[in-house]
Amino acid sequence: MAAQAPTLESLGLSVDRPLVVVDVDEVLGLFMQGFGDFLAEQGLELRVERYALFENIYRPQATQPIPEAEGKALFDAFFRSHCGRIEPVPGAAAAIARLSRRAGIVILSNAPAEAESLRRDWLKRHGLAHPLILNSGLKGPITAGLVRQTRGRSAFIDDILSNLDSVAEHAPQTATFQHVADPRLQPLAPRSERHRRIDDWAELAAAVEAALLGRSRDPSLP
Repeated sequence: MAAQAPTLESLGLSVDRPLVVVDVDEVLGLFMQGFGDFLAEQGLELRVERYALFENIYRPQATQPIPEAEGKALFDAFFRSHCGRIEPVPGAAAAIARLSRRAGIVILSNAPAEAESLRRDWLKRHGLAHPLILNSGLKGPITAGLVRQTRGRSAFIDDILSNLDSVAEHAPQTATFQHVADPRLQPLAPRSERHRRIDDWAELAAAVEAALLGRSRDPSLP
């Protein structure tokens, strides 16, 4: 079940400032790299061949991926014990620090509840100590509940198209941006003209900042 949106006040955020809602995995943190390292410790391989996580997990020299149920169990185990070991996406912390001078930041992650402590500690350790909300399912409803509280503009950043579409549906006033950090995933990840795709954090921060300030962008840009 999707989480209910808390009040911005309870998160220590002002309703008078713009709001940026941002994902963690493949946006702030290098999930695929970290999950691949975890699988290697289990004697398995992550072969990034398609945009379907559980279809990329193999035993060495196997030609077929492991069963999906086994992949999901490994995914849960990773979040229980190893998600605090992933590396940050280059440039993400500096970009979020830049945006936080103009806007409130909420970090919205679909990590399991068991990962909350590890995830919160990871964010703090990497200079990303902003309010964290754990969600499940599509992110449109909870994002709408957050952004409707602010008197400023809002932006949403995620790697997954279904979450971006969900936010566009439930909070159409929110500027949506797609960011896919892992170079192996970038050519595989579906994209849409509805959401601006920017995989470099410096460029992304500038685009989000412009959206929050209501500036029009150069139509020649991607």
